[in-house]
Amino acid sequence: MILGPAVGPVEADAVADHYPWPERGPAEVRRPWVRAMMVSTLDGAAAGADGLSLSVSGTADRAVFTAVRRFADVVLVGGGTLAAEEYGPMRANPDDAARRAAQGQAPASRLAVVSGSLRLPLGEDGFLASDLPPLVYTTEQSPADARAALADRCELVVLPGERVDVAAVLADLAARGLWRVVCEGGPTLLRQVTAAGLLDEADLTFSPVLAGTSTTPTTEVLGDPARFALRHVLTEDGFLMGRYVREDLA
Repeated sequence: MILGPAVGPVEADAVADHYPWPERGPAEVRRPWVRAMMVSTLDGAAAGADGLSLSVSGTADRAVFTAVRRFADVVLVGGGTLAAEEYGPMRANPDDAARRAAQGQAPASRLAVVSGSLRLPLGEDGFLASDLPPLVYTTEQSPADARAALADRCELVVLPGERVDVAAVLADLAARGLWRVVCEGGPTLLRQVTAAGLLDEADLTFSPVLAGTSTTPTTEVLGDPARFALRHVLTEDGFLMGRYVREDLA
């Protein structure tokens, strides 16, 4: 069920159409559209007792999660979240091939990982087995042995400084033509994107549970909170999935 510009039932195959990517003309192609995917319990937790978001999510919000990923160019995630949530490989969906090709997209979304430490899972069936080589952004201060272990298995981008500059990451993605960006966290990466004024959309699920917040990492308060306008709410099984767009873009 959707409430907003459209009202009524939503078929599973149509969910992606309610999360459109904006048009981009030639002069705008370098400007990414960054949308964050988040889940929160009624008491503000981002994870359950196991420290993972899956334990406070459900079938309904996972359908939205999958739909938003379907026509993204790139999924951006912090290394800590990638390891904790045990990300698997990004695979192409044959059902989406024609639409992605018509939009000038690769068959699958590309995974982009931000990690200063490069403490990443290197299993053969993990993120490194994606259809497209993952992009891993790190700094020149990262361990040389870790860079060597990844160099042949992904595209490693080494940035200057002690901390990965998220603005530089997004600029590099845009230069590659990867401007439809889904940012899946964690909280630190999301805060950096927001603080840099680069978050355009927040797709937030409210999970109908109370879980306590001890497993949810905290981040520094933003001096100038970013404001977003509600575009629609999807609901199923007690979950509320809100789509928010930055006020000056709504």
